[in-house]
Amino acid sequence: MVKSLVTEAAVLCGGRGERLRPLTDYFQKVMVPIGHKKLPLLAYVIGLLKHHGVTRIALLTGYRSEDIRHYFGNGAGYGVELRYSEDAKGQKGSLNAVVNAMKKGAISKRGEILVYYGDVLTDLDITGLLARHRVKEADATIVLSKGYTLPVGTATVGRGGFMASFHEKPSLDLSVTTGSMVLGSAATALARRLASRENTDLMTHLLPALLDRGLKVATYYTEGAWYDVGTVSNFEKLDREIDRHPMSFLVRP
Repeated sequence: MVKSLVTEAAVLCGGRGERLRPLTDYFQKVMVPIGHKKLPLLAYVIGLLKHHGVTRIALLTGYRSEDIRHYFGNGAGYGVELRYSEDAKGQKGSLNAVVNAMKKGAISKRGEILVYYGDVLTDLDITGLLARHRVKEADATIVLSKGYTLPVGTATVGRGGFMASFHEKPSLDLSVTTGSMVLGSAATALARRLASRENTDLMTHLLPALLDRGLKVATYYTEGAWYDVGTVSNFEKLDREIDRHPMSFLVRP
């Protein structure tokens, strides 16, 4: 286990997972079993956090929250301390979920918080991420990845409406967000002010607000594999490949 610079994480796992239906008619999306071990996706996420010394973890739940509580309990079986925060009625969005967890005491209102999406599986170097956040003295640090491959082909169209060239699922030289981030005390204070009964999101609302107010938002690039397990096709791909994933050794048999 790697020594970490922070002891708290907030894992977002409350969504309905509409794009994963019909699987999510029977499972919470972070509880869908994968690989020959048939362990839930969330077990791999918790394994990654523990590997980097993040053992105080809040699970921000909503849809089928009881399934998560029943399976993981207090986290002792995984060597971590789990706390739970069920999303407030009538509130939607990742920002509202994080602020609700602060209000309930599941995560601290001060200090650094690692935010991780429960339906994203990576081999993110969390220790390196936290170290960069500290070195940069940032108010927030956003995890990015380069070389995003489009799920569709692209075409250029020339004169007369005739196709000039075609590229099947090109890889673009763009910096794309992976969903993970570290929030410092100034960022969490701003999040509390932005929270509302509307659908309030970390990326859509908090990140632009941080930049608008001139707060320091650092970036951290991850070069490892990452899966957004948000669709049936992505799940099927991960289900086939999980035993070769760099995280596969982190979970119990």
